[in-house]
Amino acid sequence: MFLTISTTGIPERPATDLGFLLHKHPERAQAFSTSHGTAHVLYPEASAERCTAALLLEVDTVALVRRGKGKGRGGAPDAALAQYVNDRPYAASSLLAVALAKVFKTALHGVCQAMPERAAAPLPLRVEVPALPARGGAGLVRALFEPLGWSTVEAEPVALDEEFPEWGDSRYVRLVLEGELRLADALNQLYVLLPVLDDAKHYWVAPDEVDKLLRAGDGWLAGHPERKLITARYLSRRWGLAREATERLELVRLAEAEGLDVEDVDNAVDESTDTEERPVPLAEQRRDAILAALHGAGAARVLDLGCGQGQLVQALLKDVRFTEIVGVDVSVRALTVAARRLRLDRMGERQAARVTLLQGSLAYTDKRLAGYDAAVLSEVIEHLDLPRLPALEYAVFGAARPRTVLVTTPNVEYNVRWESLPAGHVRHGDHRFEWTREEFREWAASVAGPYGYGVEFVPVGPDDPEVGPPTQMAVFTRTDKTDETLKEVTA
Repeated sequence: MFLTISTTGIPERPATDLGFLLHKHPERAQAFSTSHGTAHVLYPEASAERCTAALLLEVDTVALVRRGKGKGRGGAPDAALAQYVNDRPYAASSLLAVALAKVFKTALHGVCQAMPERAAAPLPLRVEVPALPARGGAGLVRALFEPLGWSTVEAEPVALDEEFPEWGDSRYVRLVLEGELRLADALNQLYVLLPVLDDAKHYWVAPDEVDKLLRAGDGWLAGHPERKLITARYLSRRWGLAREATERLELVRLAEAEGLDVEDVDNAVDESTDTEERPVPLAEQRRDAILAALHGAGAARVLDLGCGQGQLVQALLKDVRFTEIVGVDVSVRALTVAARRLRLDRMGERQAARVTLLQGSLAYTDKRLAGYDAAVLSEVIEHLDLPRLPALEYAVFGAARPRTVLVTTPNVEYNVRWESLPAGHVRHGDHRFEWTREEFREWAASVAGPYGYGVEFVPVGPDDPEVGPPTQMAVFTRTDKTDETLKEVTA
């Protein structure tokens, strides 16, 4: 497999700056070991006027088969000989995309400490891929790359056999891209679109591929006219993952349209109004309501159960009245993102002593969660299947037993107020249910009494006289007859 990236320059901005941006010296040929062969980086030309970096991937087809990766398209085994004799060593595919990400990792992130201004600025680029599988033909190649800012997109079909032109064209094209783009943008586009055009991946597509797709597609994928096709093919038509990616990309699109951060767009619902002032995002209103309820309860030691990526933990840390904050989530990936958001590795010793992130499931009792002033379940219960709710109820109200428990959940009655939400749809694809105000009150009462809690209800967001608020919150407060009622429940 072979790919070249070229740029031109002038004396004050020589083309050899490409070596700095790629973090590969033009005067050296370098080799990098990958799980499926060896990647070589070399410079066929390197002058102030023009510089070309080439990535050559030598694929070990035997090793590919021995590792269980010699599968054909869609995961079905090829014929015995086809596992060893195929186009994988010669045609661009996910193998080349993985090598690209490994060899040019820093460049993909747009980082260059030596020349940060060059990394942030568009460059005159020319990218060539001599053999690119294109399931969909040259037309699809142009449909994928032309909306991304390339001034020239050439996809020249490769004949099946030049001696027999009547046989027609193969599914391969010679790709040439020219235009002024940031190097990082060009590399990320190639990382995503090479396997998309091949319409196959050499490895199992796991859930973390969604994060890789959104990271590489940042700034261009959410608004791409072929977003649906790109998402489906990149994720090997694993429809659950494709649906998750589509929903998250819709969040990005809505956030960009409103000029907000993604976390401020609640459940992929457009909250814009006709007023001149931009409304406070519902996610922010919800956090404010939770903070107010915690202040009212006099809580200092707080559990954020189902903390996700740490938005509420971050808000709690800003208030010195909360002396101990514990975020709990079942997802290790979410906790990793939360740690990065909170900058735990850079946090001062005193501040770090206030916060702890724990991995754990709310369906099981956990001794680490006992003895706290308050626990928050913000937009959590609707992500559980109804038969699993009793386990959560006991783990929180029966075992952990904080003095105060705050539970927020969507009010399904309010959904009619959002024109962008189709009738009959829940606000998020992972919601197992969304309750009316009456259903939520019935559930809260069925939990509060047996476990020795009183409960009050607080609207979050604009309280519509007909359909109520967008979010409903229950504030559970432990009563004095705690031990007696709990014994009755456990008995």
